[in-house]
Order: sequence, then structure tokens, then C-alpha cells
Amino acid sequence: MRFLLERDTWQEVFDSLGKNKLRTALTMVGVWWGILLLIVLLGSARGIENSFNRLFGSFATNSVFVWAQSTSKPFKGFQEGRQVQLKITDAKKIEDNVEGIEFVVPRNRNQALVVHNFLSGNFSVSGDYPLLDQVQKKKMIQGRFINQTDIDENRKVVAISEEIYKQLFEKDAEMIGEYIQLNGMNFKVVGMFETGGNMGPSDDMNIPFTTFQQIYNMGGNIGWMMITGKPEYDISQIEADAKLILRNLNKVHPEDNRAFGSFNLGKEFDKITGFLTGMQFLTWFVGIATLFAGVFAIGNILLITVRERTKEIGVRRALGATPFEIKRQVVLEAVFITLIAGLLGIITGGLILMLVDSLFGQGPEAVLVNASVSITVVFIALTILIVLGTLIGLIPAFKATSIKPIDALREE
Repeated sequence: MRFLLERDTWQEVFDSLGKNKLRTALTMVGVWWGILLLIVLLGSARGIENSFNRLFGSFATNSVFVWAQSTSKPFKGFQEGRQVQLKITDAKKIEDNVEGIEFVVPRNRNQALVVHNFLSGNFSVSGDYPLLDQVQKKKMIQGRFINQTDIDENRKVVAISEEIYKQLFEKDAEMIGEYIQLNGMNFKVVGMFETGGNMGPSDDMNIPFTTFQQIYNMGGNIGWMMITGKPEYDISQIEADAKLILRNLNKVHPEDNRAFGSFNLGKEFDKITGFLTGMQFLTWFVGIATLFAGVFAIGNILLITVRERTKEIGVRRALGATPFEIKRQVVLEAVFITLIAGLLGIITGGLILMLVDSLFGQGPEAVLVNASVSITVVFIALTILIVLGTLIGLIPAFKATSIKPIDALREE
């Protein structure tokens, strides 16, 4: 490797490439474009993945949401179109009788006029158990979420979103321990969580489930339930089993598919994961194929260069240069061109991703969130370039050493 530190080695490389600057530059374009395409596509794929992750937020992905609707078939004396009502006991039955369930979280939601001092607004209020924080993790900024003591004692406490804080409190004002009014009733603020970051409508504020049932006179009724399965169980089967139990409990026809609505987050997440995997595979395929095309162009140009340098090579062979030294020089030129073009492509790709992030990666509705590539990807790309540059350089290198010195000296 000592030859890499010799000045003559690099002087020869620059002299060779500098004899036709335009041809050298055009040769590098293919590799530059290939690595640029690879970096931009991989970064964009990462941005889309980050966007989906933010959309799903902190939900346990092996989950399904179930709610009641109206029946589509008459059954046991009940007419078609009957509105079905879910109850807390339904959630308990599902938890006890469906195999593979990890959590069942009943929930309720309503609207409330919220007032603090002279500021007010209409927000959604959700009645929840502490268990919600395990299946839909709240990113607490200050304070805490609902706890079991709040449930047991029907406390009038509330965890609010950052958005409510911005609308109802002065900037930098202390809110933990302050009271706000929900439909004229005082609730003590115990925590603030980050707004958004979840799929579907996000919570504005959460109060104890038992308190919600009491102030809205809900009794044992619930709006919907979140069912989370254990990782090793099929969430689609859990969904089907849960609906079967609900039909039996609520006297719904076994073939009535309208009475209970559901959204299978696990199934949708698997679809998205498959899409992202396919997109990344396609990105690598297109990028590496483009790199191959660019590197082959370098090989072809070096073949032309070797042909033009036939006499020079003959002189070097006559003066005692070994075939290995000739090959080494040609391969070095190939790797040098490939590596410089690749580095320029990586830098350009990084700048484009920065531009994409500034244009499309900002705000809650961002399409590409933090579009970027890791150092590992850059290292792999550079390794591929060096390997391809070395392999493609061997073709003109063997061509150069196949020339006999006496024939090369006769070359006009």
C-alpha cells in the first residue's frame, strides 16, 4: 500500500485523467447520478416511514378498535336497524373469553365547554382508565396521567393537551394544580401531554373513566373499546372472536356484519410495513443498477484511455515495469474516478434531502418527516463503489498488460 503515498503515483493519475477533462467529467456523471439517486430515494423512503410512524403515533400496533353500529338483519324479535350499545360488561367478557388478548380498554368521549379565567373553547373530553397509557402512550410534558386512585375516588382531575394549554393559559404560566371548568364543573389539572402524534382524532383532555360516566350519566355504556393482542397472536383472529362474542351478548344475527364496526390497526400496520419494505428493495435495486451502468461507462472510457496510452505503456514495460504495476495503476484510476464521483453524489444527495426536509418535512401534516440516510447506508454505498470500481478497473488493466512491449513501441 506504500505506492498510494508516493507522489509519482498520483501525478500519473492526474496526468492521465487531465488529458481529456470533458471525457473524464462525463464519465463521472453516470456514477454521480447513480449514487445521488440511491441516496435521495433511500432518504425519501425513510421520510415516508417516519411519517407513517408519526401517524400511528404511540399506539400498540397489534390492536383493533371496536364500536357499535346499527343492525342489518332482524334477529330474535328485534327489527333491522336497531342501534346496538356497547357496555363495560361486554369489554370484560371479551377480556375473559378471547384467547391472546393482552388489554381491553373501554373508552368514552364527548364535547365540553372549557373555561379558564376569561378564556374558553370547545374541546373533546375523554373518559379513560390508566391502562390507556400502555396501549396509546401519552408523551407527558409536565405532571402525570390519570391513575387508579383517580378512578377509585371519582376524582375531578384532568390531563390536558399542549394545545389546550396554549389556548387557555398565559405563556409560561404554571398549570399543574390549577382549576379549569368543564361544562361549569371545576377540574384540577394534573398533567399536560404532547398534542397529536396519533392516528385519527387526538385527545384534547382525559379525565377518570368513572368521573366521566358520572357527569355524563353514562351508566355502564361505553363508546368504543381498544383491544390489544399479545405479539405472538393474530390480531385478525382476535377481532373475529371479539365480534362473535359481542353478537351473542347483544342478540345480533351471527351473519350481521354491520352491527359492529372495527378498525384493525395491526392489519393496516402490516400492509404499510410490507409497502415500505418493497419500496426500500426497489430503491436499492434501481440505485445499484444505475451505479452498475455508471461504473461500466468508466470501464469503457478507461479501455479507450489504455488504447491511447499504448506507446506509453510499452515504454514503461521496456524500462522494467511489471504487469502488476501496470494493472495497479489502471485499477487505481478506476477506483479514484468512481470514489470521487460517488462522494459528489452523496454530498449532492444530502443537500437535496435537506431541501426536501425544509419543503415537505415541516409541520403536523408533513409528508416526508426527517428524510435522511444513516452513516451505515453511506458506508455501504461507498464500499459498493470501491468494489465495483476495482472490478471494472481490472478489465482495462488486463488489456494494458496484454500488450507486448515491442508491439507497443511500434504503435503510431
